[in-house]
Amino acid sequence: MKRRGLIRILGRIASGFWSRRGIVIVVAAAMVLMPIKVSHAGWLSDLFKGSSKQGKSSRQGKPVKHAASRKPAAAAKQTVPARRQNVKLAALGPIHLSPAALPAATRCDPAKFRIVLDVGHTAESEGAISARNVSEFSYNLRLARRIEEKLKAEGFAETKLLLTEGKARRSLVRRVAAANDLRADLLLSIHHDSVPNKFLEEWEFEGKKSRYSDRFSGYSVFVSRSNPDFRTSLSFAELIGREMKAQGLDYAAQYSQPIMGRHQRELLNKETGVYRYDELIVLRKTRMAAVLLEAGSIINRDEELQMGSPERRDIISSGVASAMKTYCEPRWAMLGPI
Repeated sequence: MKRRGLIRILGRIASGFWSRRGIVIVVAAAMVLMPIKVSHAGWLSDLFKGSSKQGKSSRQGKPVKHAASRKPAAAAKQTVPARRQNVKLAALGPIHLSPAALPAATRCDPAKFRIVLDVGHTAESEGAISARNVSEFSYNLRLARRIEEKLKAEGFAETKLLLTEGKARRSLVRRVAAANDLRADLLLSIHHDSVPNKFLEEWEFEGKKSRYSDRFSGYSVFVSRSNPDFRTSLSFAELIGREMKAQGLDYAAQYSQPIMGRHQRELLNKETGVYRYDELIVLRKTRMAAVLLEAGSIINRDEELQMGSPERRDIISSGVASAMKTYCEPRWAMLGPI
C-alpha cells in the first residue's frame, strides 16, 4: 500500500469518527502501519553489545532483510526525517526484556567464562620489597591463589592461575604470550604497591635495615586505552573499584598528584580509584580485556600487616568474585562502563 493512499484512507476514517475513541484507533493504526526502517532501529542491538570482539562480529554479519516483499526502488524512496523516526520509536513505549531475550553474546556463563589471574612479577624478579623485607611476588601469589579459590567456589570453573618465570621485561613478554595462548575472556593482574624511592625512609626490622613509607596507602586499579577491548576492561575495573570501596577500603589517591612525577596517572573515576596507564605491557599487549589491581601498599608498615592477613585476602577475593558475578549479569551488559 502506497503512502499517499494510506493517508487518504486514514483521513476518511478520521472524518467519520469524531469521538476520542475513534481518534485513538486511527493514531494506533498509523503507528502500526508506518514502517520503521531496520537501519534506524539498530540502536536496540547496539544497546546490548558486550565486548568489542562481540561488537565487531555483529558488525561483520549480514544486514537484516525486510520481512515484507517491498520493491527495492520503492524502499529507496522512503526517506523519513530523523526526528519523525525518533518519534515513531518513542511511540512504541518502554521495552521490557527478560534475560532470555538478550543476545547470547552478552550473557556470561560462569562455567565457561575463562579468567586468567596473572601473578605479578616472578621468583627471579620479585618486584617491590615490603617494609619488613618480604617480596611483592610472595604477596601476589598468596592473594592470587585465594582469588582463584573464591572464583571457582562461585562457579567460575575455568579460572586459570598464570605463573611465569624469568627476569624483568623478558618475563612480561612471556606472560602476555601465555595469556593470549589461553584464549581467555578476561585477565586480572595481581600486584601490591610501593612508592617512588624519593619517599622512602630507613628503619630496622628484626636486626635488618629496611625501607618504608607510611605516607601513602590504599588500593588502585589500572586500565590501558591501548588494550583492544578497553570498554570491557574499564567496565570490570569500575566494578572492582566499587567492591573495594563497599568493603570500606580507600584507594591510593597519590597517583593523581603532581608530586608523583613520572608516576602520575590520569584518574578516570575519583570515586572508585580507576586510573589510566596505557604503557603497561600486560594491559596493552594482551588480546583480551585486562585489568591490573594494586591490592594495597606493602611499603606502608601498617597496611603491610593488613595485606599479610587472611582476613584482608578474604575481603579482596570476595570483592573480585562479587565484581565478576555482577559483570556476568545481563542487566550489567546493558549498562556498559560507568
